[in-house]
Amino acid sequence: MNNGNIGYVSSIRGSVVDAKFPEKLPAMYNLLITGDQEDVYIETVALLDSETIRGIAITPTRGLSRGMQINDTGHHLETPVGDDVLGRVFNVFGDPIDRKGEIEIKERRSIHTAPPALTQRESTQEIFKTGLKSIDILAPLERGGKAGLFGGAGVGKTVLIMEMIHNMVGKYEGVSIFCGIGERVREAEELYREVKESGVLDNTVLVFGQMNEQPGARMRVGHTALNMAEYFRDEKNQDVLLLIDNIFRFIQAGQEVSGLLGRLPSRVGYQPTMATELSELEERICNTSSGSITSIQAVYVPADDFTDPAAVHTFGHLSSSVALSRKRASQGLYPAIDPLKSTSKMLSPYVVGDRHFKIAREIRRTLAEYEDLKDIIAMLGMEELSREDQNTVKKARKLERFLTQPFFVTEQFTGKKGKMVELEDALEGCERILENEFEELSESAFYMIGKIDEVKKQPKSDREGDQERAEDTAEESKEEASDEG
Repeated sequence: MNNGNIGYVSSIRGSVVDAKFPEKLPAMYNLLITGDQEDVYIETVALLDSETIRGIAITPTRGLSRGMQINDTGHHLETPVGDDVLGRVFNVFGDPIDRKGEIEIKERRSIHTAPPALTQRESTQEIFKTGLKSIDILAPLERGGKAGLFGGAGVGKTVLIMEMIHNMVGKYEGVSIFCGIGERVREAEELYREVKESGVLDNTVLVFGQMNEQPGARMRVGHTALNMAEYFRDEKNQDVLLLIDNIFRFIQAGQEVSGLLGRLPSRVGYQPTMATELSELEERICNTSSGSITSIQAVYVPADDFTDPAAVHTFGHLSSSVALSRKRASQGLYPAIDPLKSTSKMLSPYVVGDRHFKIAREIRRTLAEYEDLKDIIAMLGMEELSREDQNTVKKARKLERFLTQPFFVTEQFTGKKGKMVELEDALEGCERILENEFEELSESAFYMIGKIDEVKKQPKSDREGDQERAEDTAEESKEEASDEG
């Protein structure tokens, strides 16, 4: 498709293509098509003079040569939106890549849209309840906000993401959109298979810009996913959960594009337009009077340097940070969320209320004291602690186990029925543990349960088995503490 505006290619340098249009210059961000098979797509990113534009290729430029005809489509990159996209996998152009055939396209929209005006946004702060005890109590997510998910390989990020997708469908009757930016092909294929097996695919859309694709495609795939999310929020009045993995690779793609365009690099080699590019994506994620887009983003921190410009700019947009701990995962405490490193701007008395705030603060204080006592326990044993400290340790271990939870998406592996816990029930359970109501029960009775009322219902045989596991875990933590010492 073209609007009659035809030019010719004047220069090709990798992904950067210059073209001359004698009659009329294409507008910024217009999609241009060229190549023998009309399979090279280019986005206009700069106007060099009265006849010349500079574009960045979204597809490989193999076979392109100077003098080739290039057509201006007259519009931005547009992707399909609507109910038909649910349960499918797409690339940056909105083309299905799951081998299930074409979709019926009723409407296409530009991926470049302005964020909602301040007058259209909801000014009230509201908690986005996930049904996961550890997140809802200690690092509550904001409805229409952004949360960062920090964690290495093998600590349960994908399982946590799938459980949130499942709970989103059940609680909010909303949709989930997963956006893979710079994903490895293997990771994308595994995620698709796992989402399908866990039964949440029908209310999910997956959009991928693979690691082997052009930087222009990786830079725009986030906008493609957001374009689909905005349709469900604005037209269907639904709550949308947007999962992005990994937001750092979005910045990295922009850095590559900036380098190809010859822009002068900023601090640590990042593009001078990094803050603007990130804001263009992040500011579109918000809640309006019709619905909300809540985003959970995996964040890679380069060399664990939290002063890196990419990390600093990303943190400025986040309202919650959920940290996953390899140590907790090795102890079988799933979800492996580190309660001391996970934070949220929502956790204030004005938003969550005095009771929730005080319980969360007391949980953190108890777990922090237990962390400080671990070295003493490893060297001298529990017997050498004061009665008060022993009581703190017992409460902390019960809290750690109560904050674990069986997931719906792992039922087939664990044999335990998944539990979704309301915030009030989770708070009640923690409050009763902190008040020492269950002093006579072993800590293993709190492992992998939902509400606190399930503690006494647990069969004795299960308790004994869990007790053995808990003792093994205690021994492991002693060994780890002695190693650290």
